[in-house]
Amino acid sequence: MNCSGDERVPLPEDKIGTRKLAKDERSIMSSTIPASSTKTIYVTRTGLPLSFKLEWPFRHATSGADFDVLHTVITLENSDGLRALVAVNLSATLREVLPSLEPKDTEGPVINALRKEVDHKQTEFVKSGKLVPLPFSSRHYSFKLKQWVFGKATDEEIARLIERKVYWQTGLVGGEVWLGDPVEALYLETTTDHIAEVADGLARRGLFTMERRYAKALPLLMNQKDRFESEMADALRQLEEKHAFERG
Repeated sequence: MNCSGDERVPLPEDKIGTRKLAKDERSIMSSTIPASSTKTIYVTRTGLPLSFKLEWPFRHATSGADFDVLHTVITLENSDGLRALVAVNLSATLREVLPSLEPKDTEGPVINALRKEVDHKQTEFVKSGKLVPLPFSSRHYSFKLKQWVFGKATDEEIARLIERKVYWQTGLVGGEVWLGDPVEALYLETTTDHIAEVADGLARRGLFTMERRYAKALPLLMNQKDRFESEMADALRQLEEKHAFERG
């Protein structure tokens, strides 16, 4: 998902990440995501910088099972070529709540479901490996609340993710960093407006400048290389230890 162009239409507060989007709201969401070829870095809550290549479209399973499949490559950025090849298996139950299987309706939830799998240490990153099935099921969606459920973040957690995102996007890709991404709001179970409020506080501390929800990193943030790389190394070590234990 690429998010580096100009922000066009303000996102309505309390629409993203708080309930299932109505048809007109989904149109607003898709129209506000800038189109660009620039790679977007999505950071996990544990501190791993990831990028995603989703190989559209979803395809119905050929095995006869009632689910749809989307092949995806998750790259662990700032690593020596580590990645995970996954087959996202969309359950029939969850498919019923989706307006369509088009990217505009599924890209954000898929990226965030995969990030949660990494958060929960269910995904292993290797230099070469086979395609691994991962369920995209109703455990990521509350039928009672009619909304996606990825875990409500505190303001402290939101601030930490913003710092990591601006650092890694700047260091790995360069340029300004868009903080109005509805995918991030969905992942944190908040609104893009609230993310902007938290980001304003970080900007006042001198970590970056911000204009129209674009952040430009300052030396006070980028000079914290040891901190961010240590957080990444610790998260990767814990993930690798978990998988090594399971292999025996």
